[in-house]
Amino acid sequence: MATRVIMPKQGLQMTEGTILKWLVGEGGECREGQPLFDMETDKLTITIDAPASGTLLKIVRNEGDTVPITELIAVIGGTGEDITALLAGSEKETGVLPPAEKAIITDEPEKQVKAVSSEVGKQAFITPRAKTLALEKEIDYTKIMGSGPEGLVTEKDVLAFLELTPKATPLAKKIARNEGLTLSGIQGSGERGKIVSGDLKASLSGRAGAITERKGRIVPFAGMRKVIAGRMLQSLQTNAQTTHNVKVDMSETVRMRETLKAADKKVSFNDIIAYAVSRALLLHPEVNAELTDAGILEKDYVNLGIAVALEKGLVVPVIKDVDLMTLSEISEATGSLAQKAREGRLAPDDCTGGSFTVSNLGMLGLTEFTAIINPPESGILAVGKIEKQAVVVDEKVEIRPVMSLTLSYDHRVVDGAPAAQFLVRIKQLLENPYLML
Repeated sequence: MATRVIMPKQGLQMTEGTILKWLVGEGGECREGQPLFDMETDKLTITIDAPASGTLLKIVRNEGDTVPITELIAVIGGTGEDITALLAGSEKETGVLPPAEKAIITDEPEKQVKAVSSEVGKQAFITPRAKTLALEKEIDYTKIMGSGPEGLVTEKDVLAFLELTPKATPLAKKIARNEGLTLSGIQGSGERGKIVSGDLKASLSGRAGAITERKGRIVPFAGMRKVIAGRMLQSLQTNAQTTHNVKVDMSETVRMRETLKAADKKVSFNDIIAYAVSRALLLHPEVNAELTDAGILEKDYVNLGIAVALEKGLVVPVIKDVDLMTLSEISEATGSLAQKAREGRLAPDDCTGGSFTVSNLGMLGLTEFTAIINPPESGILAVGKIEKQAVVVDEKVEIRPVMSLTLSYDHRVVDGAPAAQFLVRIKQLLENPYLML
C-alpha cells in the first residue's frame, strides 16, 4: 500500500517548509529511517527521513518549493503500484501538481576523480564527520565514491577527493560558481599551480557570448531570509521597542577570565555575559516577561537565546533553565548549540521557548549596535566588542577595557526605569564578576 510523504511539522510555530534537496530520485529505492530530503524552516535546516520502505513513485513538490505543513510532497510504494487516486486527491486539495524534474546526467570528467552515478534512484550515504568536512570545503559529496560498507562515504574519501580537486582561490571559486564553469582543465598561474581569478577570466573571454560587463545577481528572497525579514518587520510593527545603552569597565571580568584560563577552565566572555544576564533576569522578572492575552507573564525561569550568525541568516538556539547552570555548564551548552547551528543539526526544540536573547557582534568588530526584539520575548541585549579606552578613575586617566551594552525592550511590557535598573545590574555584575560565583 502506498505511503503519503507530507511536509512535516517541525515545531509549534511552523506553518510551511522549503524543500532544499531530494536525496532520493523519483524511481529510487527508499529505506525507512534513511534520509529522504533536506528541508528548511524559519529557524533551521534539517534532514527528513523516509517514513516507509519502498520505491519513491512520485515527487509531487520539487526542490525550492515552499510547501504548507501536512501537504503531500511525494509518494512511496511498491513498483508499478497505481497511485492515480491518491495524486488526484492531492491535486484537488492544492490545485497544483508540479511535475517532478528528471535527473540531469553529465558526461564531464572530474580529473579521474571517482564519482557516484547521478542516475535516478542512486543515493549517497555519508558519515557525519565526512559530511561536515565536505560542506566546509564546499564539495558536492554525491560525486564521491564511498569506500565504506554499501558505498558509505568516509572522511578519508573526502580528503582523497580534495587532493584530486583543482586548488583555487576563494574569488576564483566564486567566479566559477556564478559563471557555471568547471575548474577541471584550467591551468592555474598562482602559487603552486593554484587557479586565480585571472585564469578564469581568460577562460571566459575565449568562449561564445563572453560577459563584457560586470553585473549583479538576484538572490532568491525565500526560505530563512524571507522568514527572518517577516519576523523582524512584525517585531518593529507590534512592539514599542525602546533602547538603553551603558558602558562597562571589563577590567575585573578580563582578570577573572585569565585566572580561569590559567586553571585550565576555558570560558568565553560571551559565557560570562550569559551568566550575568541570567542572574540579573532573576532579580528583574519584569524584563523576563511576555505579553499574553491574559496579561503580562513574568517567568520564574530563564531560557536564554544566543544569536548565532550563519551564511543564510541568523538562528537563535536557546539554553533552557540557564539560571540553574554553573558558568562551566553554560560554556559547555553554548559551545554545543553553536556547533550544532553551524553544522545544520539544530532540532526544532533547540530554537523555541526563549525568554530573553543575547546578540554578541563584538567578535566582528562592532563597538555597539541595536538589536531587534525576538517575539514573543520582551527584550534583547546587544553586546559590542571590548576595546581599550581612556577612563577617569579617582581623578586619574587610565586605560581600561570597555564594552558597550545596548538593551532593546518592549515598552508595553517594561517601563524605562526598571529596564535601566536591569541594564545597570548587568553592568555591576560584570564589573564585579566574583559576586556571581
